[in-house]
Amino acid sequence: MHGPASPGWLLVALCAASGAYCLLRMRSPVEEQRRSAGAEALMGFGMAAMAVPAAAATPPRWAWFAYAAVFAAAALRTLWSVRSSPHHLHHLVGACAMVYMAAAMATSPGHHEHGGGSGIPLVTGALLVYFIAYVLRSGARLLPVAAVAGDSGTLGGTPRTLGWGDRPELSQACRLSMGIAMLAMLVTL
Repeated sequence: MHGPASPGWLLVALCAASGAYCLLRMRSPVEEQRRSAGAEALMGFGMAAMAVPAAAATPPRWAWFAYAAVFAAAALRTLWSVRSSPHHLHHLVGACAMVYMAAAMATSPGHHEHGGGSGIPLVTGALLVYFIAYVLRSGARLLPVAAVAGDSGTLGGTPRTLGWGDRPELSQACRLSMGIAMLAMLVTL
């Protein structure tokens, strides 16, 4: 979040690309995938906005409060969705992490220029441990495995073509990218 400019812009590009892909996934015919993709798109674009290097643009203090409010609302909405799908627990942790980072930036206005710890070390450490585990798990899920016998990519006996928004390996790579970006942002907090 506000470290050197080159990695900051790479982080912005990665998060914005992930958010854009998640918008593409929102066109899926599967309702649960659309809902999940919407939450992930908000996370990707929010992370891109928060990762803009301070040398390029230093947001006013109220902007950090606005980020915190947006992600607090997203966390409350996600909390409601957790009842039906445990997958949303990760979205809840991500939204809470965004609220925490925005609040930390809002309460330490000098952090932009000087760097240094502005978060609560115990909370930052817990979030780092969670996202490290998530990134390792997500990365392991992308490893190639033997094809399942009889799975020819059919739908009701007819071959189907997966659209860009329905590719499970791409959505997993998107989640992995955002997890890595979250780690980078937490480390610089």
